[in-house]
Amino acid sequence: MTTQETTAPDAALADGWRDGFPTAGTAVQRPRERPIFQAPENRWAFSHLRELQPTRNVSRGTGPVWVLPRAERPELDTLAFTLPADGSRTDWRSALTTICADGAVVLHRGRIVYERYFGALDERGQHMAMSVTKSVVGTVGAMLAAEGSLDEHAQVRHYIPELAASAFGHATVRQVMDMTTGIDYSEDYTDPDAGVWKHARAGQLLPRPAGYVGAEGYRQFLQTVQGQGTHGEAFAYRTVNTDVLGWLISRVAGQPLARVLGERIWSRLGAEQDAAFAVDGQGAEFAGGGLCTGLRDLARLGEMMRLGGAFNGAQIVPEAVAADIRRGADPARFALAGYTRLAGWSYRNMWWVAHDARRTFTAQGIHGQALHIDPEAEMVVARFASHPLAANAHLPTSMPAFRALAQHLMRG
Repeated sequence: MTTQETTAPDAALADGWRDGFPTAGTAVQRPRERPIFQAPENRWAFSHLRELQPTRNVSRGTGPVWVLPRAERPELDTLAFTLPADGSRTDWRSALTTICADGAVVLHRGRIVYERYFGALDERGQHMAMSVTKSVVGTVGAMLAAEGSLDEHAQVRHYIPELAASAFGHATVRQVMDMTTGIDYSEDYTDPDAGVWKHARAGQLLPRPAGYVGAEGYRQFLQTVQGQGTHGEAFAYRTVNTDVLGWLISRVAGQPLARVLGERIWSRLGAEQDAAFAVDGQGAEFAGGGLCTGLRDLARLGEMMRLGGAFNGAQIVPEAVAADIRRGADPARFALAGYTRLAGWSYRNMWWVAHDARRTFTAQGIHGQALHIDPEAEMVVARFASHPLAANAHLPTSMPAFRALAQHLMRG
């Protein structure tokens, strides 16, 4: 049984967004003029992106749905744990409230033990996955590299001559996939002029100011990115790397990224719903964060990765690719990025890898998105959220919550 709870932030949107017309005295706004990343608007917008942006479908195929069995654990709501940052006590349900969760599904040994929805999301809806998208795209790229369609040692310009004059031209495919490119690009979400927001405006995911003269589309923006530092020396989290990888996938496959994802993974998961990719005015997918999915389908993808790429009676992702992701990359290069909350981690094929005793690896996205996989605990957590802050302010609460949940399920 699923639980749906309506919370105050959704009620704050009585301005016509949900109704298809403005309330009296409100100026008409076209979808691409709406500031979807701002609270409280984001609470509704993240669960209704397809009504605000053009998208391309990711087909679930025509096969039957793979039904996830249920073994509900109602006690999880009150599971208490300590926050290391200040020693305070909280519980799982309160942690979801703290990060403004829109939905959470927990699988244990492939069974749904917890499922809740909040605000504007329900079990029939889809939510923007933000940078969880990167891990999905990274997996597809790793599959193409494993089969030889994409040479990870080749320079990007070999496949995309349009990027030859950019910083990406002399980077290798592997450096893009592990985000060790040396580029002049800021991912500072608090800076309205940071590269990450210029990139978003190029794709019209953010409103453009009057007289806008920037790049038209994600791929034109990629051509403007210049170098800073040396490729291959250090990990640096930069969304544009994933858009380069999305372009690489489309180029070598000869078809849109959404279709490649549908054929390679989504249509083989036994998913309940089609997924979707936000696209720019030229039809290029936002590979760095534009995937929209149902929550249970995201959990299915996580369970497939927990099981080494096998799910729904098939080996969907090659076992060697799943194993390579779980092994991770070089923690020393990762450490140079200065993520003190993730000491000892690494980044491989656009997955965050903990290198801990439980072999944890995760996909993470701004505003609280997460796909957390704990193989030792046989646990997968899929979560959507609309935290007011873009940066990963949720980590001090989320990571202790995931660990406490895993320990509880292992004991049970």
